This record gives sequence, C-alpha cells and structure tokens, in this order.
Amino acid sequence: MANPKIVDSFNHAIEGLIYVLKTQRNMRIHFLFSVLITLVAIYLNVSKVELLIVLLAIAFVLVTEIVNTAVEHAVDLTTNTINPVARVIKDISAAAVLISAIAAFVVFYIVFSYYLNIPFESAIFKIKQSPWHISFIAFIIVLSLVVAGKVFFHRGTPLRGGMPSGHAALAFAIWTAIAFSSTNNLVIVMAFILAFFVARSRITESIHTAWEVVAGALVGILATTIVFQLLK
Repeated sequence: MANPKIVDSFNHAIEGLIYVLKTQRNMRIHFLFSVLITLVAIYLNVSKVELLIVLLAIAFVLVTEIVNTAVEHAVDLTTNTINPVARVIKDISAAAVLISAIAAFVVFYIVFSYYLNIPFESAIFKIKQSPWHISFIAFIIVLSLVVAGKVFFHRGTPLRGGMPSGHAALAFAIWTAIAFSSTNNLVIVMAFILAFFVARSRITESIHTAWEVVAGALVGILATTIVFQLLK
C-alpha cells in the first residue's frame, strides 16, 4: 500500500502543474508546443539519444516557466506596493525562461534538420540568397544593440525611451534594408521620408532627445549595412 505522504506529495505536485496551466497563458503555449514537438520527434523516428535530448530540452523550458510563476507569486506575496527590486527579480526570472526557450529551439533545429533534410550549410546559403532573411537578421541585431545601449547608459526601458532610440534605429534599419534590396528609387525615397518622420515623432513627443534619435538612426544604418555587406 502506498505511503499516504508520498501520495499527497504527488497530488500537490499535480495540482501545482494544473494551476500553472490554468492561470499562465505562456505555460499553455509551451505545453502545446512541447506535445507537438514530441509527436514530431516520434513521427520522424529520431534515435533514442536524440529523443532524450529533445525531452530534456522540453522539460527545461517547462521547469523554468513553472519556477518563474512560483517566483512571481512569492514576490507578490512579500510586497503589496510597486517595488523596483521586486520588478528586477521578476525580470530575471523571465529571462531564465527566455534563455531556456532559445536553447530548446536550437536543440530542436539541430535534431530535426537531419531528418527534414535542411542541413545547416544549406540554411546559411538560402539566407544569403534572400534579402528578407538578411533584413530579419539585421533587425534582430539592431534591436539587440539598442537594448544593450540602454543597459550600458542606464537610461530608459528596453522598449521605451533612453539611449539610443529604438524606433529611430528600427526605422532607419528598414530604410537601409530597402535601399539594399530595391531598385525603385521612389520606394527608397519614400521609405527614408517615413523613417525621418518616425524619428522626428520621438523628439516632438519628448520621448527622446535629438542626440538619442540620431544615435539610434546611426545604429540602424550601420548595423544593417554591415549585415548586408557580410551576407549578400
């Protein structure tokens, strides 16, 4: 006969999992993707070692999401007011989920690429042949540089205000990508005008200073240019 304490422990654990699934939208998304990825792995008949790696990656994501939820509830329990330290704790916990999800994505790609016949070298070649893929990579790099700049200068939040202007950086990154990809001068000029107005709006709305907007524009132009020069 099973020890009642052990049974209770399992019941509490299952109730905790059900609670997270009921209350956390991200957990439901991760769970559905986990089921889908597992079914794909079984359908592709991956090796036992590869299946184990995939399952460990899935478990890593789910566990970090559960821990993130527990941390958020613990922080909310200890403070009833807006506390900068509490906000930092929640952000760090969410960062753990983000890193685990990125790591899992890399694992899935490496495992499934062999069975889906999309080798890494072929993927790189296709990216080099597609200006839109290059543009996407450039935008990711630009956004990363913007966030890094705001962290370095300790000004603004990752998505609003601070040095440099993220809106200006992305607007001029899009203009630069269009300039490299399009042969239509009118389209290029119109894209520049739109980028200019986006940048100008950040100043007129007092969200950024002129220098922050100029710095953002330079980050967008230079980073996108470098990416296109390297990959195209």
